[in-house]
Amino acid sequence: MSAVPNQGAEEQSEAFCYQVNGSCPRTIHPLGIQLAIYLVCAAGILITVLGNLFVVFAVSYFKALHTPTNLLLLSLALADMFLGLLVLPLSTIRSVESCWFFGDFLCRLHTYLDTLFCLTSIFHLCFISIDRHCAICDPLLYPSKFTLRVAVRYILAGWGMPAAYTAVFLYTDVVERGLSQWLEEMPCVGSCQLLFNKFWGWLNFPVFFFPCLIMISLYVKIFVIATRQAQQISTLSKSPVGAARHERKAAKTLGIAVGIYLLCWLPFTIDTLLDSLLNFITPPLVFDIFVWLAYFNSACNPIIYVFSYRWFRKALKLILSREIFSPQTPAIDLYQE
Repeated sequence: MSAVPNQGAEEQSEAFCYQVNGSCPRTIHPLGIQLAIYLVCAAGILITVLGNLFVVFAVSYFKALHTPTNLLLLSLALADMFLGLLVLPLSTIRSVESCWFFGDFLCRLHTYLDTLFCLTSIFHLCFISIDRHCAICDPLLYPSKFTLRVAVRYILAGWGMPAAYTAVFLYTDVVERGLSQWLEEMPCVGSCQLLFNKFWGWLNFPVFFFPCLIMISLYVKIFVIATRQAQQISTLSKSPVGAARHERKAAKTLGIAVGIYLLCWLPFTIDTLLDSLLNFITPPLVFDIFVWLAYFNSACNPIIYVFSYRWFRKALKLILSREIFSPQTPAIDLYQE
């Protein structure tokens, strides 16, 4: 008779993160599904880290890639690589186990790093769009406009503004004092649902919306001008030449980048914005899908901005063929046909 209550108590305890009052409920997946999710997330983390690590190494190693534009790519790759190294492993455990087992300090730190690296990545994508706009729309003045000093300023702004913005809301009582009549305490034990996270959509919507608006407007202008220039060059030469192909490819690459950025970030941003109005009704599984879709943008960045260019593919071949151990390799002209 006593075995039945004990079994029920054991099943009940397994449905919560901790065996204490006020513990968060826990979603228990079959072992096979857990392993499958862990493998998929691990593959995503590996692609994110290795892809962006290659960008960092290639731009740092090859002298031909030491340009202001590639310096922006290197900084973008660092943000995406740190996201894969420092944020995604704990995010994987939280998503699969549906609980946070690492305490309040790491919860706050994890949220800070998560927001910092994501915002830094988005700011850099916006700055790269500005750089491409200058290069295509004003090619004669571009070398004097976008110098190494300008690139460094963009990088400092791309890291400094997200770092300061996130720190204000995470490590001060601005949110609690300003929104105290709407905020509630953490819902349960075992959740990393900070007060910051509750209004994440409202706080960060402008930070995501305005870079997105800038990128779209710049892309439309770039596409129109690049198409016009390509048609003029083709008309004069009576055949598509390298310059025309270059303009079209630049516009196409930026268009793909903007499209994937919207695909990855809009579902998460809109959901967090609406969810705070609807008393957080989004199911945890759906929310996790939106979160990982946003993370996926960091894995796509090196593919879009790097592997689509011939000189980076050439750098990858040199690395894989172990020719980088030759003293002459750093000075190779990767832009040469």
